[in-house]
Amino acid sequence: MSGDESGPIRRHVPRIAATAGAVVASSAPAHAQTSAATPVRLGFVGIGGRGSYHLDCALGIEGVEVPALCEIQPDRLERAAGWVEKSGRPAPRLYGRGERDFERLCEEEDLDCVICVTSWRWHAPVCLAANRHGKHAVSEVPIVLTVEEAWRLVETFEQTGKWSTLALEQVLLEVGGGMYLTLLNMIRQGVLGDVLHAESGYVHDLRRVKFPGGSEPWRLQHAIDRNGNLYPDHPMNRIMPAMDINHGDRFAQLVSVSSRAVTLNEYAASRYGREHPLASRQMAQGDYNATLIRTADGKLVTLNFDTNTPHPREFTRIQGTNGVFFDGRGMGGPRIYLDGVSPESHRWEDAARYMEDYRHPLLDSFDPPGRPALRGHGGQSTKTPLTWHLLVEALRAGTAPYFDVYDSVTSSVISPLSEQSVARGSRPVDFPDFTRGRWRTRPPIQFA
Repeated sequence: MSGDESGPIRRHVPRIAATAGAVVASSAPAHAQTSAATPVRLGFVGIGGRGSYHLDCALGIEGVEVPALCEIQPDRLERAAGWVEKSGRPAPRLYGRGERDFERLCEEEDLDCVICVTSWRWHAPVCLAANRHGKHAVSEVPIVLTVEEAWRLVETFEQTGKWSTLALEQVLLEVGGGMYLTLLNMIRQGVLGDVLHAESGYVHDLRRVKFPGGSEPWRLQHAIDRNGNLYPDHPMNRIMPAMDINHGDRFAQLVSVSSRAVTLNEYAASRYGREHPLASRQMAQGDYNATLIRTADGKLVTLNFDTNTPHPREFTRIQGTNGVFFDGRGMGGPRIYLDGVSPESHRWEDAARYMEDYRHPLLDSFDPPGRPALRGHGGQSTKTPLTWHLLVEALRAGTAPYFDVYDSVTSSVISPLSEQSVARGSRPVDFPDFTRGRWRTRPPIQFA
């Protein structure tokens, strides 16, 4: 692309200038600092690799207190307690009497929020226990495994005023140096026109970590027992805001299709030998799942899921009436094509200039001080993540995070709905409206 400022990208700007203020205005309050003197009291349930990361994030934020920790493995519990004390905070109370000791923590502790980083089946139970005892809750993905759990979280929030969310899901705000947040800014400013279709997914070769000796062997049991789109939240975190789902539109219907299952058996045979039980163990999960979701307004989502076959990471593609954006992960960076604007007809152009010109203001307004590299799964950063900053600010301000309970259950419930569709011969499944019609008037997601 030419470096001349009179080139295509500059000619495009005046055409959309009238809408340019919308996202800037909605995002501006996010960097307004509430008083760090207002304490935020957090309890942690689960302190493995990902839990260690979240605990370390919290310990690096001024004014955050960690009065209680819960973990079923004693060595992890003692290690985490040492980190809390080393940070200069009082020794936390420890809960380690078994799988359900989180219930005692939720009942006995005076906390603002419970952070749940357990195995998947405990996410909804921990959140519900926290809400019933007057505490907000944040869960790692997925927040629910069943439609019934989703409705229970919504109804508990509506009865108690205590929310449960995926507030620390980081893909939109953190991944790609803020690329997806900038993409959202572009969409809100009309660069792509009206969004019609989004394609993304969780496509991540996890064969090595699934088997015994790997870092996440629990994933294998899900492949043995279940068949659908089992990990929708990472892609949904970037797709739902881009399509205003639950904020002017909603998911209406879903259909899901899975391929046959062969590669996990082949991988087991190559690693352990043909006689090993896992080489012939029947796997329910098809190696590739494709799920189509249609919205009430006629938009379409193609959601892919594949953690079994050899491949690079997934991509995200957003198609609008004016053009298309492709994130280009692992393929040389983001690409864009705008009708009548891109230099060559029907050819991608490098989106770097668009990433600069439409850079979301939140990415520049948030500049935390440096800190030691974060521990745990997802660590190595030397700055507090934006997701954690926004969560703490929301708790201090008494507001819900930008991705609220309705958005969170909508994201995760795709998993059981897709399982229902696959089990019924890939028949369509109606998508529940967790907002009960309020999606029509709920404003777009903001970052305040």
